[in-house]
Amino acid sequence: MLSNKYVKTAALYLIAAAFVAVGLYFVVKKDTYLAFALPAVLGILLLYVYSLDKVLLLISFLTPLSINIQSLDVQLALSLPAEPMLAAVLVLVIAKYIYERKFDLQIARHPISVVIYIMFIWMIFTTVTSELPIVSLKFFVSRLWFVVPAYFLCALLFKDPKNINRFVWCYIAGLVIVVFYTIINHASHGFDGDTAHWVMTPFYNDHTAYGAALAIYIILCAAYLFMPNLKKPVKLGVVAVLLLLLMAIVLSYCRASWISLIVALGVLACVLLKIKFKYIAVISVVLIGLFFTFQQQIFDSLSKNDQDASGNIVENIQSMTNISTDASNLERINRWNSAIRMFKERPLVGWGPGTYQFVYAPFQESKNKTIISTNSGDMGNAHSEYIGALAEQGLPGSLIVVAIVVTFMYCGLMTYRRAKNKESKVLVLGATLALLGYYVHGTLNNFLDTDKLAIPVWSCMAIITAIDCFHADKENFYETSETSERQQAPDQK
Repeated sequence: MLSNKYVKTAALYLIAAAFVAVGLYFVVKKDTYLAFALPAVLGILLLYVYSLDKVLLLISFLTPLSINIQSLDVQLALSLPAEPMLAAVLVLVIAKYIYERKFDLQIARHPISVVIYIMFIWMIFTTVTSELPIVSLKFFVSRLWFVVPAYFLCALLFKDPKNINRFVWCYIAGLVIVVFYTIINHASHGFDGDTAHWVMTPFYNDHTAYGAALAIYIILCAAYLFMPNLKKPVKLGVVAVLLLLLMAIVLSYCRASWISLIVALGVLACVLLKIKFKYIAVISVVLIGLFFTFQQQIFDSLSKNDQDASGNIVENIQSMTNISTDASNLERINRWNSAIRMFKERPLVGWGPGTYQFVYAPFQESKNKTIISTNSGDMGNAHSEYIGALAEQGLPGSLIVVAIVVTFMYCGLMTYRRAKNKESKVLVLGATLALLGYYVHGTLNNFLDTDKLAIPVWSCMAIITAIDCFHADKENFYETSETSERQQAPDQK
């Protein structure tokens, strides 16, 4: 068997030869400037060979800056450059595992990892039974290239606690660039409420995905204010970034993100008051039960609200409960009703992962359609992580989503309580609340099929897992960073 050293050396020579050949081809035959991009491409390829941890950090930075490209000919949408880079990481990780057959058992056996295995197993089964197997297979593969790098590989990366900070702030750095672009673009239109829906394009498809990302990183950024031994200039920088993100989320007019922050603050209050997890869970179940018990009375009351969304923040807040005239709210109800009818027809296995947007059209009822509905049903997904899974993967699929939420909440809060150092407490609580904020947002939207939100969500779960496995029991949070070279970093495994 050849050693890793010889394999990497051979790979280096092959890449260099390919670089020279492709460069000459473009310059001589095509007379194109594309050849000048090859050094950057070669540099990234070398990182894949020699330093996969830096590739993950680069992906984190590039994710908010990636642009979605769609090809109608092959029914494929890719976010460039993030998704091809993630796909390459997935292939490399699978190859390394087949070759070395080693993985950290603490991560592999963690409760969050176990629930993820169950998610993939059921997804494979429902792909086989799918109405559109090719669509479901594409969806399954894309979920793999999100979860394997952002959760499993990041959990290994986060063995060095400094990498947690690097990964989080790489995404924030990219997001800040998008925020400046969005605010400048928005200002050129007079900060109009209607333009707030699209001024973040081409980086985010609309204000809901943008708002969801902002909510996650507002929570994580706020957490860093409570990190011990933070130097004053650094703390001032964190405050400046936090204020910028808060201004951005207000200007996004994304109502679901505002709700998610409010719920996260409520749970934070419960944690600080030392209310036990089981009581929080019981209260949540009771509230959900009351909603379904009195849903007719609730909807009757909400139907009296006719305040539409507008540029006025107060009116925008009031419009959150308008289900009589607000087109956005009414369209969500149309999608949910369509998803529930799909579920009733196939309650166990659903219609297949990723198929909702292709099959929901016949399940719309004319009385539920809005001015933004289409007869062809080509306007996207079910607008809910839970209801979407119900339609696509049946009742087990929706229960798996709930199980993921319960598991990360339990693991996050339990790790917070037993952690012996403040850094672990701050980061694990920040990651838990950020995830909670997303899954609250996920009752009204679903974005885990996009890199923009999949990377933050699965990496936050990796933070919880890494701190639970490697850092919570240590008196000094950063002591492992002194021996990180002797640990099995992602590029060495």
